[in-house]
Amino acid sequence: MAALIILVVTIIVSVIGLSSPRVIERSLLRPYQVAHGTGYAGLLTSGFVHADVGHMVFNLITFYSFAFRLEPVIGSLKFVLLYFSALLVGGLGTCFKHRNDPNYASLGASGAILGVLFASIVYFPRQSLFILPLPVPIPAPLFALGYLAYSWYSSRKSRGHINHDAHIFGALTGLAFVLLTDPTTFMGVVRSFG
Repeated sequence: MAALIILVVTIIVSVIGLSSPRVIERSLLRPYQVAHGTGYAGLLTSGFVHADVGHMVFNLITFYSFAFRLEPVIGSLKFVLLYFSALLVGGLGTCFKHRNDPNYASLGASGAILGVLFASIVYFPRQSLFILPLPVPIPAPLFALGYLAYSWYSSRKSRGHINHDAHIFGALTGLAFVLLTDPTTFMGVVRSFG
């Protein structure tokens, strides 16, 4: 139920934002402002708006693909804690890196969605993931390592307008969340690949 509510609210707010630049502007995460004591709301509001339809659709398909399978396993309360922890940690990591850049702004739910994705990989380590347009299944743990390496590389190169820092911090939050809330499952997965 929580995943459905998050999905619906994100769709509604994102669609409103796509038709109203003012909503987008008011929802942005601006690390420079946060570093100087204002703009804290952006840590939350930025996760409910998207830059364009493609950005929104990609994020929400990813969310749908993993959230609805994960929530019944961990429960709604833990799911909500996971989602918003990953959103906030992704935002805080972004704020730390870009705290001295007054022109940097970020939006999108990527940090939270990567938290859900990586927690899902721990609970379902034998699943395979597909990266469009490649029709080849990739084992989830291999995908996780590859995705973190790609995000780290891309973050250092600062290519495009994608917040790779939020991806990294969100993904690591998803892993840490499972380690802290269900260490038996986490360590079982680690041992099975060790």
